[in-house]
Amino acid sequence: MLVQFTLKNVLSFKEETTIDMTAVHAYKEHESNLIDIGRKERLLKVAAIYGANASGKSNLRFAMGIFQSIVMESMNNVADDEEMAIRKYYFPFLFEKEYEDSEFEIIMIIENFEYRYGFEYNAKCIVAEWLYRKNLETNRMITIFERTAKTVDFGASVRRECEMYKNQIPEETLVLTMLNKFKLGTDVFHVIYTGIFDTLVLPPDFGEDRTFLKKYLPAIIENDKDQFIDFLTAIDTGMKDILCVDNEDDVRFPTVHVGKDGEQYFLDLFSESEGTIKSIMFYIYARVAISGNKVIFVDELNIKLHPLLLKFIIDLFYESDSLSQLIYTTHDTTLMDKKFFRRDQIWFVQKDQFGYSGLSALSDFKVRSDASFEKDYLAGVYGGIPYLKEFSIKEGE
Repeated sequence: MLVQFTLKNVLSFKEETTIDMTAVHAYKEHESNLIDIGRKERLLKVAAIYGANASGKSNLRFAMGIFQSIVMESMNNVADDEEMAIRKYYFPFLFEKEYEDSEFEIIMIIENFEYRYGFEYNAKCIVAEWLYRKNLETNRMITIFERTAKTVDFGASVRRECEMYKNQIPEETLVLTMLNKFKLGTDVFHVIYTGIFDTLVLPPDFGEDRTFLKKYLPAIIENDKDQFIDFLTAIDTGMKDILCVDNEDDVRFPTVHVGKDGEQYFLDLFSESEGTIKSIMFYIYARVAISGNKVIFVDELNIKLHPLLLKFIIDLFYESDSLSQLIYTTHDTTLMDKKFFRRDQIWFVQKDQFGYSGLSALSDFKVRSDASFEKDYLAGVYGGIPYLKEFSIKEGE
């Protein structure tokens, strides 16, 4: 489960910025929107991030992808002609003359432990890196390792088997990436490495990836067809059935519709509406997340989806006992309503005139009990809306 994700000096977020999935304890509404892990703190199942075009909200999803890419690739710089991962994925704030170090940190709960892992870097080296683990039953925190540009200090729990590697870690390689590849007596590096990739960062065009559908949809049709048809019926696609035809060279999905005359008619899945196809794609991702207690981070989830369909998809995460979570960006204010969301589930991204993006939560504001979230948002009370000026296109004389 994701507790927090923090970035600093990444893309348009120059200052330290944190997405916090910890629920505000004082709020009592929508208890079903929370994950109860048996602690005083509970976590949000869903968070929605609003913002104007070019405000930087898409950069949050991109930043999570950058973070994961560095963790995955920082040890792959074997050939001299390959670009180092930290250089390839160094995207500092650009509207200043001198570029500073960038920083990421993630806090996750995995089984009975809370892990805090992060690193600071630039295009040349890892400046700092750290990993801590807290036992949620005893509340005891231990240091797994702390790293500076010159040295690595391992904590007592891993020192004996890791100390021999401290002088072998290249300056451009993360300790986590390197030690995850080794067979060690401790599994802590593998646990945190795997946990980082339990966040599924969906590409912006995920709804157009036919290869993805051809890879995963056949198994669903074969093994869980009834549930899938129930989903297609629930979102009012008009489909009565769907088939999988594998011609070796290609896979096709004929969908079955019933005409006014009661006869069956067939239509290729990719001739269905774009909203239907995107819904099916997200259904597959949601199945993976909900069954595996993973996190989905997706940009502009509302595009091509009717607001009621968007609510239906979001509700998939509420109705399950899973520990899965959904973070999405959107322009659609239809669901920005106290009937659907808690105040701590709604976030805003605002960019100032100098290109600095900032992130705030609705819970940061004093909200009246009778307030309309949507109305106040569109009125500019919470920020995260475009500053529009008068403009007209005049016909040429």
